[in-house]
Amino acid sequence: MSRIKQYIPAIAAVLMVLIGLGLSFYQKETTQEQYRKNYIDAFDTVTTMIGYGDSQEDVTAKTDVLMEELKRYHKLYDIYNSYDGINNLKTINDNAGIAPVKVDKEIIDLLKFSIDLYDKTNGQTNIALGKVLRIWHDYRNYGIDNPSEADLPPMDNLEEAAKHCDITNIIIDEEASTVYLNDPEMSLDVGSIGKGYAVQKVSEYARELGYEHMVISVGGNISVIGPKADESLWKFGVQNPDLESEQASIASVTLVDTCLVTSGDYQRYYVVDGIEYCHIIDPDTLMPADYCKAVTVITPHSGEADALSTALFCMSYEEGLEHINSIPDAEAMWVLEDGSIQYSANFESYLAK
Repeated sequence: MSRIKQYIPAIAAVLMVLIGLGLSFYQKETTQEQYRKNYIDAFDTVTTMIGYGDSQEDVTAKTDVLMEELKRYHKLYDIYNSYDGINNLKTINDNAGIAPVKVDKEIIDLLKFSIDLYDKTNGQTNIALGKVLRIWHDYRNYGIDNPSEADLPPMDNLEEAAKHCDITNIIIDEEASTVYLNDPEMSLDVGSIGKGYAVQKVSEYARELGYEHMVISVGGNISVIGPKADESLWKFGVQNPDLESEQASIASVTLVDTCLVTSGDYQRYYVVDGIEYCHIIDPDTLMPADYCKAVTVITPHSGEADALSTALFCMSYEEGLEHINSIPDAEAMWVLEDGSIQYSANFESYLAK
């Protein structure tokens, strides 16, 4: 049984916190009903889509189209699996230092976007960090499966891997539609941005199809298309990082035509000598970041929200606050280690009244 299937009940419970009931500042009459559909076969997480129609079958027909598009992006951005007839990120990694790989435009667009976000986050989101992240991935999975033998990767191994994480070694030839990694030991990992970017592209596709009132949530990467059908706002609870608390959410926000992403230490972690180590690795220390418990970002682009939430998680609150306040149309909320909550300049304008 895959890990995602083992944890579907827990993930679904978290998603129920995220998908809210909406507010009624202004409502108009509508004959259509709201329906939701859950899927489990993209980006190793639960996808929830909410839309409006005359029946569940009507909405499912629409969301199935979007899900096929999401699965296409999943295959393109997969670094672990190969697929017949597809050159994906794994293909690029497998050919590092060997030869350029001809790829679809969606891969080149993602890589260019990721390089731009690398600069925008001062290197805190680096898709070239794959060799370091793979070491942590293997140690974390082994530690989860064998708790009594869980251990931390040797720093010497991490530092050696970090020598092969120079993002400038990603060579993109747009005219030939190829990507080449100019370091045979280099490996791409788009975990900090790929899912959010795919959600953004699927949301844009939904708008092209004429969908006007919809929520797409892929493992908590939420994209909101329009208001609800009655013109009221969508309302979402922000997950409490303390999963043992009786309070499932720590804040409620109202959104329309924007995106919300949370990065937290409660999502994926393992325990070594009684200490929890999360899956978000600080590229400066090569260790799991421990500045805060969670960071929630709201911004119009889901890929940017994904990258920024990871970047802010790897910064001190003071550094992160200065950084997010310098980015137009982006807001953030932090849950610090002591449980206190802090906001960027205008985040509170999204809080439900």
